[in-house]
Amino acid sequence: MSGDFDYIIAGGGTAGCVLANRLSADPQNKVLLIEAGPWDSNPFYRIPVMGVQLYLWNYNNWNYQTEPEPGLKGRQITWPRGRVIGGSSSMNGMIWTRGAHSDYDRWAQTGLTDWSFEKCLPYFKALESYEPGADDWRGGSGPLRVGRQESSHPLFDAFITAGQQTGLPLNRDFNGTDMHGVGRYDTNITGGERWSAARAYLEPARSRPNLAVITQVMVERVLLDGARATGITVRGRGGTKTCDARPEVIEASGAIRSPVILQHSGIGHVDDLSAAGITVRHELPGVGRNLQDHLNMTFHYESQVEYMLFSNSRIDQAMALMFNDYFRKKGNFPIVPHNCGG
Repeated sequence: MSGDFDYIIAGGGTAGCVLANRLSADPQNKVLLIEAGPWDSNPFYRIPVMGVQLYLWNYNNWNYQTEPEPGLKGRQITWPRGRVIGGSSSMNGMIWTRGAHSDYDRWAQTGLTDWSFEKCLPYFKALESYEPGADDWRGGSGPLRVGRQESSHPLFDAFITAGQQTGLPLNRDFNGTDMHGVGRYDTNITGGERWSAARAYLEPARSRPNLAVITQVMVERVLLDGARATGITVRGRGGTKTCDARPEVIEASGAIRSPVILQHSGIGHVDDLSAAGITVRHELPGVGRNLQDHLNMTFHYESQVEYMLFSNSRIDQAMALMFNDYFRKKGNFPIVPHNCGG
């Protein structure tokens, strides 16, 4: 972390991995990427069926808890967020779904004209390699691999049939013309492996001499000169240190952690900062406000027929994937077939 950097990226999650790749592509830029969590070197990050286990671990997960929710009888809701290289893309459910067209168009109507769906679509297409191939809605040569969920299981087909019987149309691509209907999701899984932002963007850039990646270091605050960010303060195993950035500090620590860092830096709503005893350095009322997310509800049913959902996820295939990952890092590739279906 010694020396000046052109760009300091706080957060090695999805956005941080993309930014590290794009900015370091120019050899004139000296880029530092800082992540609070560890590297995504554990083979479990690549095995789709281990996603549930990753939610339960603490060393790779912020495991936030909401305040008591009045609309949920005062219950607190667990809010998992990735604390690992790749961020939540290294531990989420791998469902690949864009936002609704109307959401982007509504932003455009409020004055954010560059955020209409029509203007965002080329970027959506540019970032993905869609397994069935490119079309008017999907990209075919991007760094992030997206596959179709075609796993064969009677319960999958029964669920889709039941949805159609209620009057829902069959939707073969939720990222196409319309999101309405019932069907199979796309996933960022290819060859039976999770394809996170770390794999798509950071791995191809790791060997660049102008990119430094520091893990297990906590960004505490942004340093300011007036209203201009000049560097950051971090805390790690060696104590607290500062690091200077010549033109730019990029805060990319996620929807929850980013407002925390900004507010600790004195950037935010005056009332929030004053209540916490923080000196206001730059008033920015929107920081930490209007955060919204969706509920995640699960339903449990008992089948009268013995159809095991994990019958296709054989232990020998999972072990083959783990050994392949180990030897890949050593530079040797054993000939071990695997197909851990998502």
